[in-house]
Amino acid sequence: MAIPTSELQKINPSSVIELFELQLISSIHGSDQLFRWHSGSNQTDNGEIVWQGNSYTRMPIEAEGFEFTGKGQIPRPTLTISNVLSTLTTLMASVNAFTPANDLNGAKLTRIRTTADNIDAVNFAGNTNPFGTPSANKFADEIFFLDRKAIENREIVQYEMRGENDHENVRLPKRQITRKDFSGVGTFIDA
Repeated sequence: MAIPTSELQKINPSSVIELFELQLISSIHGSDQLFRWHSGSNQTDNGEIVWQGNSYTRMPIEAEGFEFTGKGQIPRPTLTISNVLSTLTTLMASVNAFTPANDLNGAKLTRIRTTADNIDAVNFAGNTNPFGTPSANKFADEIFFLDRKAIENREIVQYEMRGENDHENVRLPKRQITRKDFSGVGTFIDA
């Protein structure tokens, strides 16, 4: 469900909550494990954010470069995750045991954005959301795939991401009609 326009047009709209889901792909990574992260905490015990019954682990994470322009260029956002506790290095080492030198390339990242009035009541004191009634309302999901590890050090791991339709050396549509031949049927070329 989409965020109602009326919520965004209020004088004092609810805060936008940004959640991330990283889905490993078993054919690439040897596992289909799902990781959920949020760069913040709830208001009761400084713990994980809960939305739709799913817990999103507190993790310093930043994603930027999601802007869509009308110039036809697909955005290539970056995802920067804290590596202070070697969380990502450990995860990449477990993936590398299945496919050496792959890291997390090809993993699916879903960026979920909702507003504070939609997150579960357990995030607040007294199990009551003071901003509204929890619901499944959200902005449209943005799906990207980790494409290239740009930085890995003791402090951070940064990945460049690509969109679902951003593939190198692929022509769309794959089949093109170029001209009519003598039988009146177009010639098909498969790319």
